[in-house]
Amino acid sequence: MLKAAGGQAKSIGQSAGCGYHNDVGTDGHDGTGGAAPLFIYAPGDADSLSSTVTAMGWQPVVERRKGHIETGFLASGARIAIVDARESVEAGLDAVRDLADAVEINAGALLILIGEGKPVALSQAIEAGVTHALEMPFADDRLLQAIRLAKRHSLRLAGRGTRTTIEIEPGGRDALTGLGDAVTARRWIEARLGEGRPCSLLLFAITRFEMINTAFGRETGDDVLATVARLIGPLLADIGSRNTLIARTAGAEFVIGIDGRLPVERLRLLAEHLIDQVDRPVLSGVHQVSLSSRAAIAVSRTVDRDAAALLRRASTALASAKSSDQLRVRIVGEDEAVEAEHETLKSDLRTALDRNEIKVLFQPQVSIASRRIVGVEALARWDHPTLGTLGATTLLAAAEGSDYLLALSAHIQQSALEAASRWPKSLTGLRLSVNITASDIAQPAFADGFLALVERSGFARDRLTVEVTESGLIEDLGSASMLLAQLRASGCRVAIDDFGTGYSSLAYLKMLPLDYLKIDKQLAQDIGGNARDRVVVRGVIDMARSLGLAVVAEGVETEEQLSLLAREGCNYYQGFLCSEAVDSAGLAAVVEGWG
Repeated sequence: MLKAAGGQAKSIGQSAGCGYHNDVGTDGHDGTGGAAPLFIYAPGDADSLSSTVTAMGWQPVVERRKGHIETGFLASGARIAIVDARESVEAGLDAVRDLADAVEINAGALLILIGEGKPVALSQAIEAGVTHALEMPFADDRLLQAIRLAKRHSLRLAGRGTRTTIEIEPGGRDALTGLGDAVTARRWIEARLGEGRPCSLLLFAITRFEMINTAFGRETGDDVLATVARLIGPLLADIGSRNTLIARTAGAEFVIGIDGRLPVERLRLLAEHLIDQVDRPVLSGVHQVSLSSRAAIAVSRTVDRDAAALLRRASTALASAKSSDQLRVRIVGEDEAVEAEHETLKSDLRTALDRNEIKVLFQPQVSIASRRIVGVEALARWDHPTLGTLGATTLLAAAEGSDYLLALSAHIQQSALEAASRWPKSLTGLRLSVNITASDIAQPAFADGFLALVERSGFARDRLTVEVTESGLIEDLGSASMLLAQLRASGCRVAIDDFGTGYSSLAYLKMLPLDYLKIDKQLAQDIGGNARDRVVVRGVIDMARSLGLAVVAEGVETEEQLSLLAREGCNYYQGFLCSEAVDSAGLAAVVEGWG
């Protein structure tokens, strides 16, 4: 425990004998003659603190905005972060929680400054991840001592030091998960870079993990981490690398290291698979815990020789992914790499349609009132010969901007109708939903061609729903309204998909002839968040009901989400709570087991 200025200021995790007289440096020099950066988060007046550390030989990098703490630290290049919590303990603790994982994975140190007589705050700061602390009042020499201890701590974590008396911590295993630890990860990377061998890194984080500890307790949080750790290994089985790294490097962050320079799209696919697995509800004791996760990818370059620099680039990408509402995976140097990968996929798509690599799966839709499976949505999957299974998001991204979007859409529609027409008797009561795009609707004769396709398949029109999906903007709502009216007159029903995101708007509801409104999965999943989220969902459902539309919620994963949606008047749902997307045989098994 740290004492006030009358006693010796101690670093958490260090003994009283580790004073600054035995430290590796006496100022902030970076070893090249320049001043090393020192990151400071101070929501109040930082001028005095900034001047003090400048006089000590450091180059302060000050951040006052809460939303930029993690990215600010990573961009600063600093190894030490100071959180000034003297004016606001709560703001300081929030900052510590935001910084802790980024500091730990980058072998840094986190020093908090707190007011006098705040033992509870100090205890909470330790729990949140600080490595060092100072309690008011303290003089400049005590601050200097704490910064030097923080510097020493950082150098030891990084496996560096200028004194032979400093014991380098051996790499080992994380006690909770049994995976490698942060030291193991850095040494694994350094070994490859030192030999000039390429490697690929995937950083993975459970977002808002502190909320799980708060809501369910640390025991449940630990159980969740152990469960996630067990999911990672099997996903690497098909990589083919004989020497992979799996480590837990920070509180809720993991790193996967792979020998060699894998294609970016294959790494993205691995990251997407991992996120899909983790983002399902996890059962821990009596608790069902919903998780959210993000990932970042970095591939070493021929000039890379520093594990810390590579990890920092990857950490910066991960921080960007965590701050995004839509982007689940961020890639270092993504602009150049992804463009090249997309061009390759566009070229591959040309032959994928001919080779029948693009399959259709079906996700059940359940009536909330009766708890019966009443329909399915057809979803596309690409069985790529080298990249494995690619989801609809990657598939459509490759098709957009190419000459194959219309051909792809027609292929999916035809495949879904032909498969559904061969369903066994146990499935003949189900409705089928197929997607049509804005590009489809823009075609003058689309309705006639689509209805001819339905006729040839033998699938009953009165069991078919067309979902207008927003991969592009519907520019001519008048023509679209006439086309959809023609489909409705033939017996089909019409739904607007992903309402609440993308281009979908109130104008669509006003002008298009619709039967269903489908709530985007992000809105459905957010309903379990705060009161504001529930008000938004309630407003969408009330609006749909007033227009005579039935409501389908996508992405439902927990009983809590389902209960809240039912309370607000939602009619149908689909999502992992019932089943993932399956083929026709799997669908029959789900329906049989469900009933």
